Amino acid sequence: MSDSIIYILPSRFYQKIHHRLHRLTQIKKKIRENLCNPWFILFLFPLFTFAQTTPPDSLEISLETVEIHDQGTASFDIRRLRNVEGTAIYAGRKSEVIELKHVVANLATNNARQVYKGIAGLNIWENDGGGLQLAIGARGLDPNRTSNFNTRQNGYDISADALGYPESYYTPPTQALKRIEIVRGAASLQYGPQFGGLLNFVFKKGPEKKAFEFVTENTAGSWGLLSSFNSIGGSKKGWNYYAFVQRKQGNGWRPNSRFHQNTAYASLEKSFGEKLRIGLQYTHMDYLAQQAGGLMDFEFSQNARQSKRTRNWFQVNWNLAALNLDYQISDRTRLNNRAFVLAAEREALGELGPINRPDPLRERDLIQGIYRNFGNETRLIHRYEIGGQITTFLIGARYYQGHTDSRQGAANDGADPDFEFLNPLDLERSSYSFPSRNVAVFAENLFNLSKRWSITPGIRWEYIRTASEGYFKSQVISGGQVIFEQKIEDAKENARHFALLGLGTGFKLTPKLEIYGNFSQNYRSINFSDLAVVNPNLVVDSLLKDERGFNADLGIRGKLFKGAIQLDASLFYLQYMDRIGVGEIVIPDPAVVERAVAFRTNIGDARIIGLETYVEANVWKMLKGKRENISLSIFANASLLRGTYLTGGTAIKGNEVELIPPFSLKTGVNFRWKDFRLAYQTGFVATHYSDATNAEFVVNATRGMIPSYSVQDLSANYTIGQFALHAGINNLLDARYFTRRAAAYPGPGIIPADGRSWYLGVRWGI
Repeated sequence: MSDSIIYILPSRFYQKIHHRLHRLTQIKKKIRENLCNPWFILFLFPLFTFAQTTPPDSLEISLETVEIHDQGTASFDIRRLRNVEGTAIYAGRKSEVIELKHVVANLATNNARQVYKGIAGLNIWENDGGGLQLAIGARGLDPNRTSNFNTRQNGYDISADALGYPESYYTPPTQALKRIEIVRGAASLQYGPQFGGLLNFVFKKGPEKKAFEFVTENTAGSWGLLSSFNSIGGSKKGWNYYAFVQRKQGNGWRPNSRFHQNTAYASLEKSFGEKLRIGLQYTHMDYLAQQAGGLMDFEFSQNARQSKRTRNWFQVNWNLAALNLDYQISDRTRLNNRAFVLAAEREALGELGPINRPDPLRERDLIQGIYRNFGNETRLIHRYEIGGQITTFLIGARYYQGHTDSRQGAANDGADPDFEFLNPLDLERSSYSFPSRNVAVFAENLFNLSKRWSITPGIRWEYIRTASEGYFKSQVISGGQVIFEQKIEDAKENARHFALLGLGTGFKLTPKLEIYGNFSQNYRSINFSDLAVVNPNLVVDSLLKDERGFNADLGIRGKLFKGAIQLDASLFYLQYMDRIGVGEIVIPDPAVVERAVAFRTNIGDARIIGLETYVEANVWKMLKGKRENISLSIFANASLLRGTYLTGGTAIKGNEVELIPPFSLKTGVNFRWKDFRLAYQTGFVATHYSDATNAEFVVNATRGMIPSYSVQDLSANYTIGQFALHAGINNLLDARYFTRRAAAYPGPGIIPADGRSWYLGVRWGI
């Protein structure tokens, strides 16, 4: 059957706009008077024209039917965001969209190697084989729980605390997603000042032409993996609904790494005519995971599957609710309002002592985080005309209020997941409350200077207030006993406000090929965890300060050879001032007098430069022309990166920036014949450092080199009527490698990546 789609398009656009002559004269006069005033251009001019221009009802457009045949088999996995989508402007920014319907991968475990194979420059940490948490970083930014991205779901925040603890313990199941949107550091003006940019998970909706649809997808795999994903959805009389539940469990590749996870989501949306749409969404996720702990270097070489910790556990409970209102004021003006609430908590239980010492079987350490957040974001987007070119203005405001309680103390000395403090009224480590508040206003204007050239200036003003109140205890231990203890009360408040500026531009060489560039300032607050957690493997500088810097990109993207080749190649420059990193400090130790431990502080200023490229070619289309039932494409995703510390102590200045593989490559083949799909990929990541001292080896394995590695994956799908079969092998050649060294959970020490695994599943829907 053909996958062709018929679109109805206008044969002529914008024939003639009937402006009143005296109003047009007023607009031209205002332009002449304020031509050199950038504030007028960015803010006042769009508002003035909004008030002065005639509503677009006066547009006269004659229509005729044109058939365009879009071959679904020729679709690429990756595309970029359009210049304007919804109530956002993406012109001149480096952006990628992963269309999940085209991805052939182990979606039951959210396999990040496969799902994000087309995103250049990503550093992916592989913490667990179940896909419980996503850990990706870009351009030398820490991948830990994706904390350097502004992580969102359907446009609203999902991390623990967007200001002081932007770590994402919840990752939406890819089986429920329509697409994943990624915008690099230049997203700071619209989505918050983080260096990494935006990561937005967009869920599926109920089918528009069916009142009811049911889909069940069940997968089994290595080491006891069982996953069941079940969804319903549909549309009727202006209502649209979609809901799913997922249950996932497994024993893990290593001993002491079993887990189970439950995720549920419900969305209900009502359309009131063509102009107003209101939607309500709710998400719940919980999981319990045993953590096998880390390994030392020689232990990893001897047997990467061994485990030295049997009493470490991690528990998460996540609840999100959101209300979305979308109002089409006119054909040119649209308003969007999102309100969201988070009620969540996470608990880590176990032995945090150095991995080069055996578990002393003493009372375990329990760290508890409770998060209660509320936010609202409102956007107004308006299109108007200058000199025959459509121009787009965006203005928005955000209010965010968070409250985090962080507690750390002793728990029992057993092996079960018993998340209870022994002395909840007088904790042995620390107890803190972190209230926070954020107000932001942002504006951008997309100017189409011609049919080929556009520029987009923007500004964001931020007010951030963070505070802390609580206590921590300082202890001296000898012979396993506390011989001295001091309780230190602590209360701080830090309010700051600042403006971020940015500019993007794009120039079309051809209708399908564009040169783009952008510059955007960035800002990142210190984390609450840097202030409250006591870790024997890590000392945190009490004088930490926020990080500042900017991102700049220059690239070329688009399609060649009649759409058979898609490419995006760009150079970037990231300036990072007061970068927070890990150095080294010597502290007293009762067992060995003194020892060197990691020291987290503002290491210095860093410069990171790189080349990020992605190319995908539909070989079958190039050789044979368009074919509806068959396609063969190859892709290559490569990055060359270099980061250097420009300032810092004598042990830091001139060093390579940590967490930056100097070279990485992913390449593979995608094949489709009728309803059968096959995907093979191989990836290589070069050797790189895990900390700013560029240590190659330390005794407790929390710092050191991350050796180069290569890993391959093979997946296939086959659809038969209402059924679909999927199967594959991850880590095809059973490589032994690791992607991270942890200072705390899930370590400390080397965290081995999973060996070879298989999966097999079936999907059925009505």
